[in-house]
Amino acid sequence: MGEISASQSIQIAAAPDVVTGALADYTEVRPAILPEQYHDYKVLEGGTGDGTVVHWILQATKSRQRDVKASVSVAGSTITERDANSTMVTTFTVTPAGGGSAVTATTTWTSNASGIGGFFEKTFAPKGLGRIQAALLANLKTRLEK
Repeated sequence: MGEISASQSIQIAAAPDVVTGALADYTEVRPAILPEQYHDYKVLEGGTGDGTVVHWILQATKSRQRDVKASVSVAGSTITERDANSTMVTTFTVTPAGGGSAVTATTTWTSNASGIGGFFEKTFAPKGLGRIQAALLANLKTRLEK
């Protein structure tokens, strides 16, 4: 048992406020940049920024999925999604970098698995989630740099 974390970063040639605004747009931008592992995405409350509540199914592996109901909070250039169905928290941090922005996505959760299951979760889940985060950030970059 313990905290598990996955993190990915990317540079985007867009101003931090533009990047933060795009990430906080759960109505138009977010569904357009989600990679294939996200299913049944829908906005339950709000749609832009603080107070938004969204739902999706994250297909982490072929046989493992997570039902996510995320409440969104925005503080400056940090967007935090807290899952009501688990301990999972994803934070997007946007900072100035050169003429654009650096964006970091970090997801943490507390594992309840022990033994071999805990070993596999701690070893492989961050790598798989990192690939999903990288795809989402790459899609964001493509969208904003057009």
